[in-house]
Amino acid sequence: MRPMPLLAGLAAALLPLPALASSCAEQIGTIERRLDSSGAVQVAGLKDGHTLRTGSLRGLQAPRPDAPSDLAMVSTADHVAVARTLIIRASDEDRRGDQRACENTMSEAKGMIGALP
Repeated sequence: MRPMPLLAGLAAALLPLPALASSCAEQIGTIERRLDSSGAVQVAGLKDGHTLRTGSLRGLQAPRPDAPSDLAMVSTADHVAVARTLIIRASDEDRRGDQRACENTMSEAKGMIGALP
């Protein structure tokens, strides 16, 4: 048995690997950007500590003139506030590695946000 290949394999196994972003972390980032968009600010106002994010290639340049087809999906300031607290909870769940709970919380947050202008 040769010690060099064994040592090389052991060293490779013990080296720290880069942390991979979870799909839930990506969802959290996406929803955070939506909550800092001009549409969210139009609904809830700009809160302390938040900055308005502009220049999204996928975002609408202006609010749509027509009403949403599902009026239950109309976003309110209260819903946006609840969504922000849900995102904090989802971040904690993601940090703990509870992927299913994080995804469930993010689904709830998306439902609270509704259709932003």
